[in-house]
Amino acid sequence: MKTRILGTGRGVPTKILTNADLEKLVETSDSWIRERTGIGERRIIEEGRVTSDLATEAGLKACEMAGVKPQEIDCIIVGTVTPDVPFPATAVFVQQKMGTGPCAAFDISAACAGFIYGLAMGDAFVRNRQFKRVLVIGVEILSRITDYTDRNTCVLFGDGAGAVVLGPEEGNRGILSTHLYADGAAGAEHLNVPAGGTRLPISVDTVAQRLHYIRMNGKAVFTHAVKNIAASCVAALEANKMSASDVDLVVAHQANLRILQGVAERCRLPMQKFYLNIERYGNTSSASIPIALDECVRDGKVRDEMTILMTALGAGFSWGSAMVRW
Repeated sequence: MKTRILGTGRGVPTKILTNADLEKLVETSDSWIRERTGIGERRIIEEGRVTSDLATEAGLKACEMAGVKPQEIDCIIVGTVTPDVPFPATAVFVQQKMGTGPCAAFDISAACAGFIYGLAMGDAFVRNRQFKRVLVIGVEILSRITDYTDRNTCVLFGDGAGAVVLGPEEGNRGILSTHLYADGAAGAEHLNVPAGGTRLPISVDTVAQRLHYIRMNGKAVFTHAVKNIAASCVAALEANKMSASDVDLVVAHQANLRILQGVAERCRLPMQKFYLNIERYGNTSSASIPIALDECVRDGKVRDEMTILMTALGAGFSWGSAMVRW
């Protein structure tokens, strides 16, 4: 038995922050941002809305496409680094807002790789027959932890949510394999929010030093992203005895266009096979793959029997890939 993606959905804010808007905040330009990242605009959540609101919107749309009632969901996995509150899990607020009733519900923290990690866990639950309908959501409100005085990071991040409903499949379609990795020794200090945990609890000083915002060593992230994402793609190909020519579509984490170009070159995957929406959304972390996948499905870019490769790297460093036959 395999696990099949039964439906997809996304929830994105209506407010748009353009590169021209950022030119008014920091010393930057539209051409500088586009040349280095491929980003033209990003979505920013409205005041009064929270992470679980976007996650619920995406989850309900995924259920609708799958033909699954919220009450039929028996596990909710939410990948996020921007929860509603430190605890309880954002997943329980999603559960409440969707009206699923009692079911398993929990969060995972793998940053931009969160959706791939959640997909792997959901796949295992379904294949082991522990749960029949699993809702996996990647969601972030990065605008609320972005330092809009830091020209190197504020141009990158946006808000959004994407979701998939998983269920059992007796045929050849479904999730063929998943591959998960992490290397804290190499990456834990290069991309993080320094304060707010037990190492640096919230204080007047941590707030004054702006330590509750994203900090990033861009050069280190770029180098590790290209190398590790490419390696996870190779692992997925080898595990399924495939070559690059067997892949019909690559739905990768939309972090930086240059990173994806580097991965394509290393893996000999034509850029034409990569779905790109980074120009419109920026880096939405764990939400980027499911948002992109939902766009592909609803726009008719995904057809039965297509082979889809998904891959991401995030803070930690954590990274991974998944191979899917649609």
